[in-house]
Amino acid sequence: MRDSETFGVEKGHGEEVVSWLNDQAKSQSIKLEARLYGYNISTKNFGDFEMFSWMGDVQIARKMIIKASKRFKVKVIEGGYKPKEKLIRMKKFDFAKVKRGDKTIGQLEFVASRFGNSQWEIQNEERH
Repeated sequence: MRDSETFGVEKGHGEEVVSWLNDQAKSQSIKLEARLYGYNISTKNFGDFEMFSWMGDVQIARKMIIKASKRFKVKVIEGGYKPKEKLIRMKKFDFAKVKRGDKTIGQLEFVASRFGNSQWEIQNEERH
């Protein structure tokens, strides 16, 4: 079981998408549980997103979030892409793709402090 907090859905659609993800997982007997955690992120290029966390298999989570994007016609953030280099840093990094359906429309770089209980912040964003 893995989890991630760098997944998001276009602001205003969080409740319905997370509810749909959990209903689909339950009806298909998939081990995936998603929850909103009351944190919003604002991007310059892609708009505002409601962030959510999930627990389960990363491949299933990615497939399900793309299905949700198509179904609700919203942009989503598909996170959990870790940097390849193994450097010890004072901050932790995570990378995400911004998608609309199957199409990747951008990338985000998240950063958070390793110490304390800080939220993810956007350090860099790029349009495709």
